[in-house]
Amino acid sequence: MIRSIRRLSFVVLLMFLALLANITYVQYFQAADVRARAGNSRVIFEEYSRQRGPILLGSTAIASSIPTNDQLKYLRQYSNGPLYAPATGYYSIVYGATGIERTENSVLSGSDDRFFVDRVQQLFAGRGVKGGAVRLTLNPAAQKAAYAGLAGRTGAVVAIDPRTGAILALASSPSFDPNVLSSHNPSAIRKAYDAYTADPKQPLLNRPLVMTLPPGSTFKLVTAAAALESGRYTSTTVVPGPAAIKLPNSTRELKNWTGSACGPNDKTTLQDALAVSCNTAFASIGMDLGQDALREQAEKFGFNSSFQVPLRAAQSRFPADLDPAQTAMAAIGQFDVTATALQMAMVGAGIGDNGQVMNPYLVSQTLSPELEVLSNAEPTSFSQAMSPANAAELLSMMVSVVDQGTGSNAKIPGVVVGGKTGTAQTSPGKPPHAWFVGVAPADVPGQAQVAVAVVLQNGGGAAEVSGNKLAAPIAKAVMEAVLGR
Repeated sequence: MIRSIRRLSFVVLLMFLALLANITYVQYFQAADVRARAGNSRVIFEEYSRQRGPILLGSTAIASSIPTNDQLKYLRQYSNGPLYAPATGYYSIVYGATGIERTENSVLSGSDDRFFVDRVQQLFAGRGVKGGAVRLTLNPAAQKAAYAGLAGRTGAVVAIDPRTGAILALASSPSFDPNVLSSHNPSAIRKAYDAYTADPKQPLLNRPLVMTLPPGSTFKLVTAAAALESGRYTSTTVVPGPAAIKLPNSTRELKNWTGSACGPNDKTTLQDALAVSCNTAFASIGMDLGQDALREQAEKFGFNSSFQVPLRAAQSRFPADLDPAQTAMAAIGQFDVTATALQMAMVGAGIGDNGQVMNPYLVSQTLSPELEVLSNAEPTSFSQAMSPANAAELLSMMVSVVDQGTGSNAKIPGVVVGGKTGTAQTSPGKPPHAWFVGVAPADVPGQAQVAVAVVLQNGGGAAEVSGNKLAAPIAKAVMEAVLGR
């Protein structure tokens, strides 16, 4: 009998030890995962019991929390919600958080370890615990110009400060209203979310960061960079520019968009080829350089890499294992080359900053509940994509695109602007995408204050699609806003 009791006691002890170990594992090692799990009502009510911190542009809150009289003590509100939705995201009791609301949740919710002393002081003082604030890099005038320029058409705009990598504009169209998804009415939230997800235009898609499309002729900037970096080309090098070329081992011909040669005797210079966006010239250059040189140059600008700004951006892609015909098409931004608007803005920014590509970022500061600075963004370099001399030469070539070539609609009186247009072919029966990459001012190498990329998916529904007609005016407006014009 005593032996049985001892055995039972030993079994019970083992069970208690196992229970203690499990509780310790869950509460210590899995605490973060449990707290972040969707539908964790305890965490939701805990976070809604304290005032969530604001998301700021300068001193202006574009997302803030106001007191309520219902079970959830605070309601999240967004001023100009659709305008800033790609950056702020939403904070929903049903679908969780997206955007900055998700990536900076520990600061905004007040759960960041750096707030421990502050939380204790607030409790002893009898004040409610508050979240900290997050200040963004966006330029309000540039953001408004970008969103207004898209005018409801399907597309994206990204503007970057070439010197730091700070994102000055992050616009997506069509957009959505985060106020609807952040209400305290679950049925209304689900109804709105279902409507957004059923919309074929995908308003919840963060197009500037995750929409990857063929960049078309804007990729000729990368091919031109590879040519200059090879040491075999300068802006005045004579290159072939016939009306059409037959692609190697293929029955297909590649033609210029004008249908004619790019210069007398089927020849032109590298600078003039960029100015008039000569397909045959850049296809020939691409085949001469080879796929490895093009890929290496593209990767120096950020292709085939992932970026967190802190929102995660999709990888832009330059494919592997290309044959000569595919290499020719890739050199003009077609075949399987794809890019985000962020990536093409980084290309322009790198050229405008003496060949140095900076890591892009969206958060400039995190602050305590009393708006004391906790951290400042520290700009970091991604790569030296080009030598300063070659970057200056390519920037000058971009100026010729705007002054004498296909990018005339990007001209700004009193400002030297560099640019590159693009019209990227898509699947048969669908209109091409309209692109523009711009840099300003472009008269002094390394002194550019803004690089911008604009893309209108399938031309934004326009009957006649060209980068100069559709995308360049938007880029111009954004550059003017950054420059205070």
